[in-house]
Amino acid sequence: MSKQSPFRELILASSSRYRQQLLTRLHLPFSTVAPEVDETPRSGEDAAALTHRLARAKAEAVAEQFPQAVVIGSDQVADFSGQAIGKPGNPDRAVKQLLQFSGRTVVFRTAVAVVCRQSGFLQQQTVNTEVCFRTLTEAEVRRYVALDNPLDCAGGFKSEAAGCMLMQSMNSDDPNAIIGLPLISLTAMLRASGYQLP
Repeated sequence: MSKQSPFRELILASSSRYRQQLLTRLHLPFSTVAPEVDETPRSGEDAAALTHRLARAKAEAVAEQFPQAVVIGSDQVADFSGQAIGKPGNPDRAVKQLLQFSGRTVVFRTAVAVVCRQSGFLQQQTVNTEVCFRTLTEAEVRRYVALDNPLDCAGGFKSEAAGCMLMQSMNSDDPNAIIGLPLISLTAMLRASGYQLP
């Protein structure tokens, strides 16, 4: 399977512009389909289980529509002391989330799943990124939220943009994971599914 003429269509099961931008780095032609998946956590489901389940559910929902394609699903949750923190959606919630993180460590769990219904291929992995936030003031957080507008990001900040100003340190096996798609794991899965990378 070559990069120029892959045997199977490659689909990203996401409407996230961040994931789309990351996937373009692999120089593979792909299309996007927004999955219809209920992202409500189940009773007793922790952040790690939630993101793992949703990444696979997103991939499988789109793979059901396109059984011959190789489908990538991904999900990210900010794990704060065992509590799953999602996208804030509005500035006040973003400020509230970030003030909770002041001086604390948050684990951003980013799961990726690759599914091909026709071939029976399924691989999945979760990459964790530990972010230690420095001590933050409300004024700093409000200025940051106004600057970066991180309302569609898990945890309410963008590490690839001005969010670095909020951090004391970050530790991860894949620096792409916190942006929304762990490319190191993904490329291994795509190679296993038959793609030639690079």
